[in-house]
Amino acid sequence: MGNRLTQIATRTGDNGTTGLGDNTRVPKNSLRVNAMGEVDELNSNIGVLLCEAMPQGVRELLVEIQHQLFNLGGELSIPGFELLKPEAVLALDQALAEHNEALPRLQEFILPAGTRAASLAHVCRTVTRRAERAVVALEAQDVLKDTPRHYLNRLSDLMFVLARVLNRYRTDGSAGDDVYWKSERLARAADK
Repeated sequence: MGNRLTQIATRTGDNGTTGLGDNTRVPKNSLRVNAMGEVDELNSNIGVLLCEAMPQGVRELLVEIQHQLFNLGGELSIPGFELLKPEAVLALDQALAEHNEALPRLQEFILPAGTRAASLAHVCRTVTRRAERAVVALEAQDVLKDTPRHYLNRLSDLMFVLARVLNRYRTDGSAGDDVYWKSERLARAADK
């Protein structure tokens, strides 16, 4: 891995380039830098989500996801390097199974709304999808391992499920639920 920063204002990027972990310099608008930025934005949004009240198990899961996203960013910053392991995808699969099992079946589409924590989880879900698209775009130009794409795909699903979990979490013991889409077509079908 490249040198760790000892100072932040290096001024080396003033020319529109940035350094990768292998010490090469690339334009700041390259697909690789874009993918790195999307993953960084996702990690930052999860940091905001972690400011909210939530079950301890969800908190621990999100902190682990932040570490894995840092690994993913590191992998993207060093062409040909592997930091994100397939086991990280399996951990997301396990979390999905665990949290899905505790939720009622969806009967209708839900809106990205509800509690502040659930809404922030939905923001994380959409940023995850954008990061996934950036990684797929980079893959069209450069060779990447499958794990980053798989991880982001699973993570977006997990963020949807966690939004549902967080809509049900109340510190005062009251019941919570998802915010359901009011489909005119379905409403008409129900009236018949």
